[in-house]
Amino acid sequence: MPPGITTLAADAPELSAANTGFMLICSALVMLMTPGLAFFYGGMVRVKSTLNMLMMSFISLGIVTVLWVLYGFSLAFGADVGSVVGWSGDYVGLSGIGVTELWDGYTIPVYVFAAFQLMFAVLTPALISGALADRVKFTAWALFIVLWVTVVYFPVAHWVWGTGGWLFEMGVIDFAGGTAVHINAGAAALGVILVIGKRVGFKKDPMRPHSLPLVMLGAALLWFGWFGFNAGSWLGNDDGVGAVMFLNTQVATAAAVLGWLVYEKLRHGSFTTLGAASGAVAGLVAITPAGGSVSPLGALAIGVIAGVLCAMAVGLKYKFGYDDSLDVIGVHLVGGVIGSVLVGFFATGGVQSDAAGLFYGGGVEQLGKQVVGVVAVLAYSLVVSALLALAIHRTIGMRVSEDDEVSGIDQVEHAETAYDFSGTGGGSVARTTAPAPAPTAAPKAKKVDA
Repeated sequence: MPPGITTLAADAPELSAANTGFMLICSALVMLMTPGLAFFYGGMVRVKSTLNMLMMSFISLGIVTVLWVLYGFSLAFGADVGSVVGWSGDYVGLSGIGVTELWDGYTIPVYVFAAFQLMFAVLTPALISGALADRVKFTAWALFIVLWVTVVYFPVAHWVWGTGGWLFEMGVIDFAGGTAVHINAGAAALGVILVIGKRVGFKKDPMRPHSLPLVMLGAALLWFGWFGFNAGSWLGNDDGVGAVMFLNTQVATAAAVLGWLVYEKLRHGSFTTLGAASGAVAGLVAITPAGGSVSPLGALAIGVIAGVLCAMAVGLKYKFGYDDSLDVIGVHLVGGVIGSVLVGFFATGGVQSDAAGLFYGGGVEQLGKQVVGVVAVLAYSLVVSALLALAIHRTIGMRVSEDDEVSGIDQVEHAETAYDFSGTGGGSVARTTAPAPAPTAAPKAKKVDA
């Protein structure tokens, strides 16, 4: 029997119906984040790219789920192989797992743990898609997902969370995915856009969001789903750590919204809905690695710092000339780095573990570990993602043609458009007949005396 599974022996933990139900709900919440991300990104693009943006997230639900069953779970959480990847034959096809077998040391079935982690694996490549809006062939994107999760996400998940993974054994704290999810996706986005280049008209044509209500809806769904993403990562609800993480998620996100909006008002003169939505996501990203090790006051500080620094970071693409369409680098990469590094300052040593940060008497030891984790994941994902994109670009081609990009990727790649302005339900339609005459009022009846 592979490591990670334990039977229901007399001295083993017993299956907890409460924790199992809790984790199934959390898994469903994390699944909801991918459609939420699709709406968030879909509202931020121009009308002609809306469906493509939605599909770039939705296709991850299909591809990654299949790969996870076939070999992904085994690569990420199987028996350690050289501290860099996992592999267990019983996990291949999820065929050797009993219904009542528990995840090692916990009171939930292996199947529940596999389902929960699957939703993380689905979401992470979808995050990358926001940087590539308007210009990537859908078939090339689907192939990139297959290759990227296989050689980047699954191994990195093992590094960070798998027993025997080198960052896990080093003691790097990543409660729910600051390195494995957000830095990983943000660095990948940077690697790919350095290969495929800028959109036609970047820094020249207006590329404003076509539907801010969709953006706000997506941000709200992400915020809601993120409670499962973060609180569920403790894999149970017995000792209060998940409750701390739940609260810290709310506190940091709220603080980041305010931090972003204040910076935006001082810098640009307005409080915008796009800024509020982006600030919320920045706070969610930053608290993800840190929320299980800090106090609510620490979460508040992390949220404010992330809100301000991520708001500053989104403008770097204009300074350095890389076209990060929907600010994946500015929010997810920068936010993930902020949250991961600040663990080394704000960890109290009294929640998730006894590792304390610099502000709580722990010295620089934990800070050093966090920096190693950040640099390792960032560098690996950046380089390998760029190489994968280059290989696809040189073979089947990564980008649509310039003419197709200008005319609209939705029609070219999906033979559809997001909105139908030609029917009677929307847009203006030329009148082809004369208007009907107004009805003539009926004559009043004369009053008849009794």
